[in-house]
Amino acid sequence: MQPEAVDLKYLILLPPEKAIKFLKDKDYKFSWDWHEIWQDAHKRSFTVAKVMREDILKDIKEAVEQAMEEGQTLEQFKKGIEPTLKSKGWWGVVSGKPDEVREELLKRNLIKDAGIIPDGEEPVTVKLGSPYRLKTIYRTNIQTSYMAGRYKTQAENTDNRPYWQYVAVMDRRTRPEHAMLNGRVFSYDDPFWNDFYPPNGWGCRCRVRALSEGNIQKKKLNVDSAEGQLSQEMKPVSKKSDELKPVAVYTDPLTGHKISPDVGWSYNPGREIGI
Repeated sequence: MQPEAVDLKYLILLPPEKAIKFLKDKDYKFSWDWHEIWQDAHKRSFTVAKVMREDILKDIKEAVEQAMEEGQTLEQFKKGIEPTLKSKGWWGVVSGKPDEVREELLKRNLIKDAGIIPDGEEPVTVKLGSPYRLKTIYRTNIQTSYMAGRYKTQAENTDNRPYWQYVAVMDRRTRPEHAMLNGRVFSYDDPFWNDFYPPNGWGCRCRVRALSEGNIQKKKLNVDSAEGQLSQEMKPVSKKSDELKPVAVYTDPLTGHKISPDVGWSYNPGREIGI
């Protein structure tokens, strides 16, 4: 079985209605770089970096919706969408001098604004579709959609289960910061969840478990509060960029460790969305 099928198994088995509606309700937005559409805007907009044509964006969105509806694995998703993207020219890497890259993208009808490729002497590389990018598209959209649906379901049952527990997978792939949050319990209305409801980064596999008062007492769990422990820091959007964006920070009152989502992930995908 593919690793992605194992990682996403708990998502695929969930009732998908709210998750699928979350994705279907999104409109389309073009972005050349992933950070142009920032955090909460992803709740309402479907975007794929370097896709500047609505028909291609629609093809990808519909393929993700189909994958969710049918419980497709990553390989099934790729097999379905890859031929379409190749036939429309949105595949591979285009690199060279700016004029050469601009000319090739215009020839393929992948851009309308020639100015999107800056002038200069430095070589330019534009990464279009690839197996790696399809993996990112598949994982990111399925996980954010299912987590949005899970949030809404849990929010509707807070009378019975008012406490939420952060659950990390806890294997060698788990980020140290996410591992630090594993097992932590906060009230459902704690401000912690505004910024830290999963996923909290690219490929994040964390989730939230809803607990009753009886669960708390039986397992002798502590209920934490993030009041006074939340702040923001400015961090670069990537290792190659000088552009800074705000990122949520939770300071553990016991250890003093500062814990943050990845840049661009300080938001709750299901909050304030009618699904």
